[in-house]
Amino acid sequence: MALNKVEICGVNTASLPVLAPEEKEELFEKIKAGDKEARERYIKGNLRLVLSVIKRFQNSSENADDLFQIGCIGLMKAIDNFDTTLMVKFSTYAVPMIIGEIRRYLRDNSSIRVSRSLRDIAYKAIYAKESYMKKNLREPTIAEIAEEIGIEKEMIVYALDAIQNPVSLFEPVYSEGGDTLYVMDQISDKKNKEDHWLENLSLREAMNRLGERERHIIDMRFYEGKTQMEVAEEIGISQAQVSRLEKTALRNMRNYLRP
Repeated sequence: MALNKVEICGVNTASLPVLAPEEKEELFEKIKAGDKEARERYIKGNLRLVLSVIKRFQNSSENADDLFQIGCIGLMKAIDNFDTTLMVKFSTYAVPMIIGEIRRYLRDNSSIRVSRSLRDIAYKAIYAKESYMKKNLREPTIAEIAEEIGIEKEMIVYALDAIQNPVSLFEPVYSEGGDTLYVMDQISDKKNKEDHWLENLSLREAMNRLGERERHIIDMRFYEGKTQMEVAEEIGISQAQVSRLEKTALRNMRNYLRP
């Protein structure tokens, strides 16, 4: 997919306008009042946003013109549904909408055949997810989606997985101010979920309250996996002393962690 074209869908990308923040606010007031000309100006003023999004799909075999048109549909949906009272930047709201529209297009045109029933379930789940996010300003859980559409969680996960296109872990999802969020940043890590992270944080805080030697012993015993004899040899004391220090340290940590 060629993305270095100066003209896409008859639009000269080199001369696309850029709207000032004050101009955006003024145009949105007019858009809410039904001014079609203001809506057209706002769309043109945000076409660079569409261009930045379709660059993320440069590994796709789809034509850049087609993706640009689909991205513009996502942009228009974002404009029509954007709530200015939420104190969120329009680009923050619009980028996921544009990406979603393009991904739906790519799924529908995928060469991989997925049964109609699975597609129906997946699209119901996607629609329920988007409606929930618009209403609650957060992403729903699979359980919440399942409750909303009355379909088992396992079937929803299976259906959504069936319509996905393989993507690189390093595919950028969103970028603003130089900070880029990649696919790998959104993948769940069973070993580092929030409860485990908080637990480790609490343990480290408890360890910081120990003396230097006790902390060193706990580190070697439970983080490095060494035996009491190995610890004793390393720090130059008897195995019995290591055992006593370890028990004291663990007791002090338990007392700190106890609510």
